[in-house]
Amino acid sequence: MSDWLSPKRPMSIAHRGASAYAQENTLGAFSLAAKLGADMWEVDLHQTADGQVIAFHDFALVDGRALAQLSYAEVRNAVSEGEAPLLSDIIALAKEANCGIYADIKAPEASVETSRMLQAAGITRAILGAFDPSAVRALRAAQTPYPLAALIPIGVDPFEASKDADIIHLCWEKLARPQDLLTDEFFQKCDTLGKKVVLWHEEDPRRMADLRGKPVLGICSDRPELVNPVRFRNNTQVICHRGANKIAPENTLSAAHACFAAGFSHVEIDVHVTADRELVVLHDATLERTTNGQGPVCNHTLAELRALSAGAWFSPFYRAEKIPTLDEVLELASLYEGKLYIELKSAPADLIWARVEAFGLQDRVFFWSFNAELLKDMRGLSDQAHLMMRRQDFDTLEDTISNLAPSLIEYTIHDDWTDFSKLRSSDIPFMVAYNGDDPSIIEKIVDASPDMVNLDQPFLFADICRRKGLTIE
Repeated sequence: MSDWLSPKRPMSIAHRGASAYAQENTLGAFSLAAKLGADMWEVDLHQTADGQVIAFHDFALVDGRALAQLSYAEVRNAVSEGEAPLLSDIIALAKEANCGIYADIKAPEASVETSRMLQAAGITRAILGAFDPSAVRALRAAQTPYPLAALIPIGVDPFEASKDADIIHLCWEKLARPQDLLTDEFFQKCDTLGKKVVLWHEEDPRRMADLRGKPVLGICSDRPELVNPVRFRNNTQVICHRGANKIAPENTLSAAHACFAAGFSHVEIDVHVTADRELVVLHDATLERTTNGQGPVCNHTLAELRALSAGAWFSPFYRAEKIPTLDEVLELASLYEGKLYIELKSAPADLIWARVEAFGLQDRVFFWSFNAELLKDMRGLSDQAHLMMRRQDFDTLEDTISNLAPSLIEYTIHDDWTDFSKLRSSDIPFMVAYNGDDPSIIEKIVDASPDMVNLDQPFLFADICRRKGLTIE
């Protein structure tokens, strides 16, 4: 059996592409999945009336017309831009991105043609799967060189349903604790029968933590970065500035998800207070740049702000994204056991500290503000509050350390880094902040080995660390 079918860790199979962050089954979703570290893309395949193999999940359009009864031109005229791409275009993109294809063949008539196209393109890393046993049998009869997967719904005997397949693909995502069914006895039987196992699409970080240690070939996920999150050998903590803001709109729950799911330690957020004394996460003091609203944030109630879109400016996919509350971000950090860097904008320190205490996250949050009075207020509330100080705001390192007993010192690429050796012998960690995208500067930061980094390009940082052997694979 091919080496790629015996990975050291579960393969990350992007479910319909990175469908948590882009329209499913589109070239954009597949391309984004590659950036997020997917090994393979799960692609739903149909065949049109004129013989074109296309990526689309449902058997019919929203108006009820069956794909199999329409020409490709008719399908394209009926769907949004980017939807229903040709398999040939997906194959070309997969070759360019060095990603494999996991074909979920919805319509059996697309089976043999899918195999032929993959072979003609020289694709070696491909798995062909289907719920319909006739599709698997047709591929077996056609002597496809690719491993075949039987997709197994809940309540079906996986071993009986996969008699003609090489891979048992369990579609158990709707069970409360499907991981409990993955017993040693189950995997022993798989080994005896020579079956590999692929798991359902999983987006819950706690369940994923249980699954990634199982002896499986791969795990599907709408968030492909969640399958094998990055781990740094030197325990570097990576802060995603306003969340993973190149993947999803800044300061949103989606941007925070992308950060934590990828294995980065912190999400940086900005907090304002509303007219009715609620706390919301947004960078600017006004609404125009990142929402479809107008005017100062503090002049609006929470209900008014929640009626706005916080993502349409970034992509139509995010038009329903809302301005998050601080509580929602704290809850998400708790779910991932992640950490936060909270910048106090207009929000009073006492309101923020009370919410952090309510979630029990005092040791996993640090604070900073351009308003020095807000930092003094935070220190006055608690000796335990973790404050950051910027080196650029003080004449000497000693002055920086003596101001409000900081837990962290921040440097930029323009500051004097000769302080680093002094800080390494102290109990105070140091961080380098860089909001640019110059690889040479990010490599310089990697080589400096700070305790923490605050970046707009955390995935580029991780790629450079991986190239230098600084990640644990």
